[in-house]
Amino acid sequence: MIVRALRIFGIYKLYEKWLEREISREEIPQHLAVILDGNRRWARSNGVPTSQAYRFGADKVEELLRWCLKIGIKIVTLYVLSVENILRRPREELEEIYRLLVERAEKFLRDELVWRERVRFRVIGRLDYLPDYVAEALTRLERETVHHDRLHLNIAVAYGGRAEIVDAVVKICNKVASGEVLPSQIDEELIEENLYTNGLPKPDPDLVIRTSGEERISNFLLWQIAYSELVFLDVYWPSFRRIDLLRAIRTYQQRHRRFGG
Repeated sequence: MIVRALRIFGIYKLYEKWLEREISREEIPQHLAVILDGNRRWARSNGVPTSQAYRFGADKVEELLRWCLKIGIKIVTLYVLSVENILRRPREELEEIYRLLVERAEKFLRDELVWRERVRFRVIGRLDYLPDYVAEALTRLERETVHHDRLHLNIAVAYGGRAEIVDAVVKICNKVASGEVLPSQIDEELIEENLYTNGLPKPDPDLVIRTSGEERISNFLLWQIAYSELVFLDVYWPSFRRIDLLRAIRTYQQRHRRFGG
């Protein structure tokens, strides 16, 4: 058993090294978005509690951060918890997610890597849907890292793509009502300025990865991914490996982006 495991590990490392050579450092996606899907199915397939799957998934986020820093990705947006999840998931499951969010927010604030590599955290979504203690922990993480600039890590929590667009429209309507904006001035640029992702160096993702084998976007960044490349991977999020990230980047680099043309 040990010999077989070592042999598999050796093949894995060789494949990882080969993928690294295959990827062009000149065409690394600047903005990577990931739909973290498959935690509950991973739990069922491994015969463990859902809470353990979420904990493994949270560990994987920390690994992904390190991989992205090494590869040179500048912006990462993670779909962690949707508005629909909050409205439909059992209370016990949500409480576990909330505990993990607070725990990891506090851990990131103590993580030497965050400060050495100047990782900036940003929370996007309707924070008023969250318990106060969760919103406060996430807001503090955002506030404490606001001056960092090497890698932007956006956490989509209590997020919905339609809700984001509605919130942008409401902001614009208020500006029209106050006389700050004329109706004739409303265009795509103005809408983008009022989305949650406003202020990012590159708001629109180059590459969107969804784990779990599902092939849909589930109300994620509906405006921003208009011209993104989508890669769907048949692996549950807690089992996501560095080779899966490298394979997705290789697929991205093999495509010819047309931006609607």
